[in-house]
Amino acid sequence: MFQNQSAVGRTKVSALETNKVLRNTYAMLSMTMIFSAITAGISMSMRMGPSTPLFTMIAAIALLWFVLPRTANSSAGVAVVFAFTGLMGFGLGPLLNQYLMMTNGSHIVMTALGGTGVIFLGLSGYALTTRKDFSFMGGLLFVGMIVVLIAAIANIFLHVPALSLAISSIVILLMSGFILFDTSRIIHGGETNYLLATVALYLDIYNMFVALLNLLGSLNRN
Repeated sequence: MFQNQSAVGRTKVSALETNKVLRNTYAMLSMTMIFSAITAGISMSMRMGPSTPLFTMIAAIALLWFVLPRTANSSAGVAVVFAFTGLMGFGLGPLLNQYLMMTNGSHIVMTALGGTGVIFLGLSGYALTTRKDFSFMGGLLFVGMIVVLIAAIANIFLHVPALSLAISSIVILLMSGFILFDTSRIIHGGETNYLLATVALYLDIYNMFVALLNLLGSLNRN
């Protein structure tokens, strides 16, 4: 009987910890998305050049790979996450300006933004409601990202419009899978650090938004 009570106690503590990580993750994700939108707006108003995304991406990757792992368990990690998402948002400025100059550009951007939000909320809500474990998708998603990366590098030299559309479509599907996978990891205790969880979900949303922009922009040109 005492063992059963102990097991129940551990289950309750685990559930409380999971709920805390979830609350902190979604709160942090909301704040970083707002901050990212602000830095994107600043970049757009400054009319930053086309090389901006490259430099901000390099700086963001450096923070993600070398700084965040060392600060994720401290208050300094919060600043690192904001710096990372701020850089990613700033790098979006030139891309957004490029699409806004197109015919129906504002409609394309808003559709991509709304579509990303609907997909994220729908899939994240599904994972939270069903509590299904999507950890089995990890290997498949990793392989898919490698294939997409190779195809994207190849298309830099090939310049095949159809391949670009295919890549964007696959990225949207992969990011949908990653949303389920990353949300499931939080629910089932695979990720207990809310800063790392925030970055994972942020990248899912960011990549999906960019892929939707490219897909809608390409269809608009056609």
